Amino acid sequence: MNKNNCKVVILAGGYGTRLGTLTKLKPKPMVDVCGKPIIEHIMQIYHRFGYSNFIICTGYKGEVIRNHFKKKFRKNILINKKNNTFIKNGDLSIRIVDTGKKSLTGGRIKRIRKYVEEDKYFHMTYGDGLSNINIASLTKFHLMNKKLATVTAVKIQVPQERFGVVYFKKRNVVKKFIEKPDIKEIFINGGFFVLSNKIFKFIKNDQTRWEAKPMEKIANKKQLAAFKHTGFWKCMDTIRDRKFLEKFKDKKLPWV
Repeated sequence: MNKNNCKVVILAGGYGTRLGTLTKLKPKPMVDVCGKPIIEHIMQIYHRFGYSNFIICTGYKGEVIRNHFKKKFRKNILINKKNNTFIKNGDLSIRIVDTGKKSLTGGRIKRIRKYVEEDKYFHMTYGDGLSNINIASLTKFHLMNKKLATVTAVKIQVPQERFGVVYFKKRNVVKKFIEKPDIKEIFINGGFFVLSNKIFKFIKNDQTRWEAKPMEKIANKKQLAAFKHTGFWKCMDTIRDRKFLEKFKDKKLPWV
């Protein structure tokens, strides 16, 4: 499959409550970082490696995301049915899908199944994480290991219990995945997944968290690989996180 046709799914429907007033009028992916919404930085990470086919899963204040891209590409809106919008601009295509305000991460992924089920694999990430990850190397790694799913495992200096922890069985094969462990570990779930179209059978409904039973079951079947990334990575989960990212304004962005 030509990588330009490989779809990139971005989960952008959460409430982002830890960002306080910043998410009162807009969803977290639309919070400004160094001059533009963080979701645009994320899309550029993929676009630099030739990926231009995006599916944005919206929920909380999804209309803000839709209106932003409709204004940005106002002459290129092809379809606008209900709350779903499709935008085509040159090689760039953006499908904005309403995946429900109360859906959890697994539920959002399942709701866009019809857009990716004909593909052997697709990329998926969260709408709040920035990294200088090499997407080409990640894709090559996934195809080489032939697993149902690949998670990017990132190294952290200070353990953070809010992220799922990756336990390694062998060098690149995940032995176990635990969403919120009590013990301290070094490698955590950093998003930037590559997923087979066979992962949907592990997602029950809208109330399924992708990071809980689906990933745990896939890991138990020895079908979850981990791509270790030791370069820059930062999740904008709190106001403090955003202030850290804003320090790079007018400087070289470490996720580029």
